[in-house]
Amino acid sequence: MNIENKRFRIWEISLMLALCVTLCLGTWAQARQESISGSLVRLHVLAVSDDSNEQRIKLNVRDSVLSYISPKLEDAESPDEAKRIISSELDGIKSAAETAAEGRPVKVTLTQEYYPTRDYGSFSLPAGRYESLRVILGEGEGHNWWCVVFPPLCLTAAESDSAVESLDGETRGIVTEGDGYRCKFRIVELWGEVCDFFDSVF
Repeated sequence: MNIENKRFRIWEISLMLALCVTLCLGTWAQARQESISGSLVRLHVLAVSDDSNEQRIKLNVRDSVLSYISPKLEDAESPDEAKRIISSELDGIKSAAETAAEGRPVKVTLTQEYYPTRDYGSFSLPAGRYESLRVILGEGEGHNWWCVVFPPLCLTAAESDSAVESLDGETRGIVTEGDGYRCKFRIVELWGEVCDFFDSVF
């Protein structure tokens, strides 16, 4: 085998190894993203616009929705149970939102939604698709507000820390980026962004 063929063979092996590593990382990242997203139900409140008054109303709607739905989720023991409760309470959630919306049209849905990476202080969630309780005011063109309604992370920092403990060990490690999990978080984050890119293109 001449030198040129040897170089080509080394390059070919290196490429195959890189492809294998990428596929393994992608498989792991997809599994972790699905595990994280499957453990949570997020809340997304979208304001009419960026006007300061509309942003104030958005926060009032948030508070009204949380006051309504949080007690109903206290006994939920799984994400599926939380989704069933939320689904059965959509009309009540809408009514709660309308009481604070000051006449703005309100639309409430429970659906899969893509979220960018989000830092909540004591924990972060990687980019990806999550089950989402969406409360849209008007056309929903203003800055929005996110949190997690199950487990109940729309709380004070201390209460959020307690709720994070309910997640499984690796998921908890990834979202809190502790104990050497920062690299794993970044891999899951990039995987979520790549999947969203391909979803938007195709």
